[in-house]
Amino acid sequence: MAAPAARRPIDGPGTVDRFPTAGQHVIGPDDAPILEFDPARDAVLEPHLAIEPFELPQHVVLCFFRDAITAFVEEHGGREIGRLGSEIGSYPVFEVELDDRRLAVALAGVGAPLAAGWLEELIALGGRAFVAAGGAGVLVPDLAMGHVILPTSAIRDEGTSYHYLPASREVGPTADALAAIIATLDAHRIPHVAGRTWTTDGIYRETRDKVRRRVAEGCLTVEMEAAAFFAVAQFRGVSFGQMLYAGDDLSGEAWDNRDWQRHDTGRDLILRLAAEAVLRIGVRDTLP
Repeated sequence: MAAPAARRPIDGPGTVDRFPTAGQHVIGPDDAPILEFDPARDAVLEPHLAIEPFELPQHVVLCFFRDAITAFVEEHGGREIGRLGSEIGSYPVFEVELDDRRLAVALAGVGAPLAAGWLEELIALGGRAFVAAGGAGVLVPDLAMGHVILPTSAIRDEGTSYHYLPASREVGPTADALAAIIATLDAHRIPHVAGRTWTTDGIYRETRDKVRRRVAEGCLTVEMEAAAFFAVAQFRGVSFGQMLYAGDDLSGEAWDNRDWQRHDTGRDLILRLAAEAVLRIGVRDTLP
């Protein structure tokens, strides 16, 4: 990974250093707007105002791997039932039958804001139980490519979750979704590890010191969505859990891509497991 550019001093009388050192600290919402949490249930723009309605099953799998979605939908004779979109394009939402039960499969948004936005829209369409299937960088050695990782909580080093929950160090999946995923993995005797994940917005600011600190507090992986997913689910009162598979490796002195984005080890499997797991979750009748 390229080294960061050197900090350039600002000289001259009356100038202010616009690049303060990392030693400075904020103490509250007057100093950092991200801490201005507003618990109001209604926002100026609500998801139902931004979507084209379609009938959506209550059980939904969110998957980051388009090829795996295509193969899964074809295998189970699924059909397109609607689309999610943004300025970068629109993407299909599919309905699939698994063991004579309906579920939806949709592409997950990459990065916390888009991931949260599409989750919001799926909730507005009627989704009530969700399992996400994705990949993550590994922070500890000996997690082989494709190994299944179960996030039990996410360190909130992104911005989106702070619009849904008061500031805190971490946020977790819902207990029912976590139990459903564990039951599915155990039923298939799938080796897996469970632990914290580090959710960040700064894909190119995963510094060596930050990696060490996250490992010290128990993080196994780094990704860009889990904390936002969990926060939205808590705010909206829906069930949500996530499964990750081990991708690139940040545990050594140098980043190892492991060619993970071209490697299909685990992608199809984790989607199938997510589909089975989500159907184990009981649906909540009412939302807050």
